[in-house]
Amino acid sequence: MKTTDLKSIDPALGLLSEFSRVTKHTAGHIQKMRQDAVFTDGVFPAKVKALAAALWGVSARCEPCLKFYVLKAKELGATPEEFGEFLAVASAMGGCVGEMWALKAYQAATGESEQAQACCT
Repeated sequence: MKTTDLKSIDPALGLLSEFSRVTKHTAGHIQKMRQDAVFTDGVFPAKVKALAAALWGVSARCEPCLKFYVLKAKELGATPEEFGEFLAVASAMGGCVGEMWALKAYQAATGESEQAQACCT
């Protein structure tokens, strides 16, 4: 799966063009902000910022967000070890809930399709 295949991340993302048209192109403006703020090297490389955005997706419990940013971080060269270090932050800060969302992000990063079992059952 690649970030260019948005429908595979979440079917609703297939509506972005139409949504942008009816909302005075806000989606395009948000994409431009994302490009400038996250996907452009600055003090931190874009890869690190994409990993940080994936953590935000974990924290917000937004599965399409975490999948998108994990995939983008992979495209930017993030390694499994780098994902591990960032996702350890989510697990440490979020306890059981953080760990479950970190597992979902790891599942997206590794391409595994099986659902992770809840830690609390």
